[in-house]
Amino acid sequence: MNIRRRNRLWLVSSIILGVGLTFSLVLYALSSSIDLFYTPGEVIYGKRETQKVPEVGQRLRVGGMVMPGTVVRDPDSLKVTFTVYDAEAEIDVSYDGILPDLFKEGQGVVVQGELEPNNHVMAKEVLAKHDENYTPPEIEQAMQENHKRPAAMYKDNAS
Repeated sequence: MNIRRRNRLWLVSSIILGVGLTFSLVLYALSSSIDLFYTPGEVIYGKRETQKVPEVGQRLRVGGMVMPGTVVRDPDSLKVTFTVYDAEAEIDVSYDGILPDLFKEGQGVVVQGELEPNNHVMAKEVLAKHDENYTPPEIEQAMQENHKRPAAMYKDNAS
């Protein structure tokens, strides 16, 4: 092989290697910053398709309804704890901050945070459902499931 072909081969090989390395690093960076959406039932029993349960320490979003009678506010700080439920399960949530104006018991919420032991979520952000103009399909389906059973009926069965 002559020198010119060998130099081209090295150039093409190094470009392909560089593009592959760049692509791999970008995918790695994106995978560590993705927050997956779960319902409380999926946190406990796993995603429907894969049956994969989130791990302790994983960042995630949990969407459901605020269970009536579970909102407890700390009188000396902005800390609040409450329970988010769906038709299958309930998850306890702790949040330290100002809640949205539309946050109330029986209202749909999405909490973004980190999963802790015993299926407890330490929320970094709480979003209250505000209107029906646009709702992502997976959240819409989860909310429809939540309205099939009233919270009081669910609480009696969970005990």
